[in-house]
Amino acid sequence: MEKVELVFVPAMGMGHLVSMVGLAKLLIARDDRISITILIMTSPLDPLGSNYTKSLSSSSSSSARIRFVHLPPMLEQPSPKSITFFIDFIEAHKPLVRDAVYQFTRSDSNPTRLAGFVVDMFCSIMIEVASEFGLPSYVFFTSGAVCLDHFLHTQRLHYEGNVDLVELAESGGELKQASLLNPLPAKLCPSVGKHKVAGPRFMFSNARRFFKAKGILINTFEELESHALESFYNGAIESPPVYPVGPILGPADNNRCSNQYGDIMCWLDSQPHSSVVFLCFGSMGSFGQDQVREIARGLELINQRFLWSLRRPPPKDEMGMGPTDYENVEEVLPEGFLHRTAKIGKVIGWAPQVDVLSHKAVGGFVSHCGWNSILESMWNGVPVATWPLYSEQQMNAFELVKELGLAVEIRLDYMADSMFNTRGKSDLVKAEEIQNAIGKLMDVDGGDGYEVRRKVKDMRDKCRKAVMDGGSSLTALRRFIEDVVSHLA
Repeated sequence: MEKVELVFVPAMGMGHLVSMVGLAKLLIARDDRISITILIMTSPLDPLGSNYTKSLSSSSSSSARIRFVHLPPMLEQPSPKSITFFIDFIEAHKPLVRDAVYQFTRSDSNPTRLAGFVVDMFCSIMIEVASEFGLPSYVFFTSGAVCLDHFLHTQRLHYEGNVDLVELAESGGELKQASLLNPLPAKLCPSVGKHKVAGPRFMFSNARRFFKAKGILINTFEELESHALESFYNGAIESPPVYPVGPILGPADNNRCSNQYGDIMCWLDSQPHSSVVFLCFGSMGSFGQDQVREIARGLELINQRFLWSLRRPPPKDEMGMGPTDYENVEEVLPEGFLHRTAKIGKVIGWAPQVDVLSHKAVGGFVSHCGWNSILESMWNGVPVATWPLYSEQQMNAFELVKELGLAVEIRLDYMADSMFNTRGKSDLVKAEEIQNAIGKLMDVDGGDGYEVRRKVKDMRDKCRKAVMDGGSSLTALRRFIEDVVSHLA
């Protein structure tokens, strides 16, 4: 049985790294022929990602068939303040990836045969490196099938149809794409695609290279996005073959009460079943003081048990940096809030999200609608209230609420202050909106929220079956593996 090696090239950022490592673990668990080398780009803007991969590299539980190679630091870093920093950073690593693979192919100690590249959705430039070595490439798309269709559709509109998404959004226009039953309001399109400078490089040219790939793995499953995936299968969407292999989830923190987040889990242990609403906005999510105080007021109005991950925004001139924890959260909260809510709530910094969502006490999730967070909520049967912030999250929220009926709406069109926000300052979500949405989210008495809860519980069972023997995602994964090894025969 010939051994084969795949080279993985993830983008920086916890969401991208965790998903790609999860895919690697899934592949080696399903086929003894496969080994994987993961090439890590180290960025000063991503300390969480760097620490995560370093801990995996040194962990005794890491598989011998997954190897982490940290690429050397670049002599000249792109400016973190540049609007195109993220894509500049990735493209600048092209020669470093080439050198790493060249050294790998010359190694006498490696008995495996190099079979191809798997590149992150934002690293499609590395398809060119794979071609230099005569190797096929596959894209790993860490968001959903609707988002993939949007990438492919809008790059075609950009290059062939001369459609301006900014003008379409400002005029209240809509976008029809095959993966959606309902037209998508253009204002909900990913903000980067509406940026005059970043859009063409970050999104359109990147997506155009997808057509040079041999296939696209998607972190979704057929039962969740059945219409969207059928549009790929029946040719309504022009694309390389797609492999829905999700849900691929981040690892849980198994240390429980012995780790730094132990008091969070112990607090949840003391709460009634499905009584807690969890507010968490991802590794890059944060709010200014005015919005924080509206959230606090909304929580007091609803008087619902809550766990709130509250983090300090980065400085305005360092928008590429992530938020940090407050030394004292009282400085940003309304006076007396912690005292008044002490019996029903807990305000924390960074949250062990996977652990929290899997806890029996959690009954609802106020989320930024990052795709990983959506999959985690579906896996655990926890309904979502949508509060998108950036990237493709507005479109994700639209899909959950309008297409699938799997979430309660706080907002669909909220846009966080960021370098890609073409609308200016973020709107303020008022306490009464938050109160109303959480009330629906936690409803157990037969209203709209009750129906959402029922659908999410049903989806929990479907997504677990998808990754079992005979399930749709495991079947897709096996098709991908056979495609990888077939051209080596």
